[in-house]
Formats: sequence, C-alpha cells, structure tokens
Amino acid sequence: MMAQRERAVVSLRSAPSLPRHVRIQYDSVRQAFAVLSPEKVFWPNEISLDILRRCNGQSTVGHIIADLAAEYDAEDEAVAADVIAFLQEWTDKLLVKL
Repeated sequence: MMAQRERAVVSLRSAPSLPRHVRIQYDSVRQAFAVLSPEKVFWPNEISLDILRRCNGQSTVGHIIADLAAEYDAEDEAVAADVIAFLQEWTDKLLVKL
C-alpha cells in the first residue's frame, strides 16, 4: 500500500518554484509558450505564464499577488483568489513546489 503524501497547501508566505523536471519553453511552431514536464505539455494562458514566471523560490505568494495586481492595475483581493487557486492546482499536480 502506498503512503499518501501530505498535501502542500499554498499560503501567502509560500515561496513557490518550478521543480527541476518542469520548464517553460517557447514553441516557435505554435508561437506560444509551453510548460514541459515529463510526458506532459501544458499550454498556459498569458496570466498563468505571468504567475509561473514569478515562481522563483524567492518571491512569496503575497509578493506575487501584489506584483500582478500592480501590473494589471487591479486590487490585491481581486487577484489573490485566482493566484492561490492556480498555484494550489499546479502544486497538487506536482508542477509547482512550495
């Protein structure tokens, strides 16, 4: 029986990063950025890419939210739920580590 891993939960203090097996790469044929992981390719939209590019292991989720809110001229609260939900989904899929 496999031991179930404990779910990593995103918080404002989390400092997300991309694991070694995940990378962002430009696909010149599709003229779009892809997120590559072993045996899987994801085609994130522009906002998702903006979030992923900020996952450098240094910036906290709170900082990423503030940065995106400033860039998109939005309130932090308007950005927070979407950023946290996105990061939680990608963390659950092991595409982002906390």
